[in-house]
Amino acid sequence: MNTLHLKYLVEVAKTGSITLAAENLYMNQPNLSKAIKEFETTVGTAVFKRTSKGIVPTKKGEEFLSYAQNILAQIEEMKALHKSDQKNKISFSLSAPRASYISHAFTLFVAKLDQTKGLEINFRETNAMNTIKNVVEGEYHLGIIRYQKNHEYYFVHFLKDKGLQYEDVWTFEGMVLMSKNSSLALTGSISYNDLNKCIEVVHGDAKVPHLPVAAIKKSENAKHQKRRVYVYERGSQFDLLNQVADSYMWVSPLPQQQLERYGLIQRKGPVPNQMYKDTIIYQREYKLTKIDRAFIEEINGVKDSLPDV
Repeated sequence: MNTLHLKYLVEVAKTGSITLAAENLYMNQPNLSKAIKEFETTVGTAVFKRTSKGIVPTKKGEEFLSYAQNILAQIEEMKALHKSDQKNKISFSLSAPRASYISHAFTLFVAKLDQTKGLEINFRETNAMNTIKNVVEGEYHLGIIRYQKNHEYYFVHFLKDKGLQYEDVWTFEGMVLMSKNSSLALTGSISYNDLNKCIEVVHGDAKVPHLPVAAIKKSENAKHQKRRVYVYERGSQFDLLNQVADSYMWVSPLPQQQLERYGLIQRKGPVPNQMYKDTIIYQREYKLTKIDRAFIEEINGVKDSLPDV
């Protein structure tokens, strides 16, 4: 149960129609019906009933609606108090994949903010499913999710089901990242046989909506890779690549200064057009702020500055 459920209840009660309420909430009717049923399952009783006059609250539903309206009114009062303090405060929140070009853009973005104002900045690196959860629950205003292009169908339908807006950030070819001293760095062109002789560093929490883990692993790049190290944050991955002989990792293209800082190089892998997508997401009713758009511009600037491979 969250505040979105409460908004749904109040809108349905106000319009007396699932169809009209869905239109007003900018969502489709099946998703709204599903959300209402989920709420009713959670509280253990029916909130609405169908009559000749349309959808009306049950007796118990009227009690829930009274509480819902009060809670939403209190939230609006809290927002009003919060807004009075926002004139001299910059707020920004982003849940994103463990991607070096995104973290680099974020650093540049923060460095350019007005340092005379108060700052409330939240930046979390995690997997796509956690990011979707963070945005749906309102913990973060913006999210960026990453998925293989061949998994796009599952993610797009999942985002629609969750009532989220989404926009493409970048479609890119996966790169193989390794130490400058790796044997892979000395080969003419990298083959799967070359990779299978090395240790692959992998983010260990990749998930795809409605797809079992076995199916995800089956579609991964190194299908026959038997030596892997699973990590869950970017710091250790760079240390591993730099210090562990002949280790490598599939990544999005890195900025040149990060490659130089960690003594790494990036090269094209054995499969041409192995495509990935980064997609920005936010709640349907959320309006991008000037600060949000400034960050998106920074992302685009970093993308344009990345070295050709």
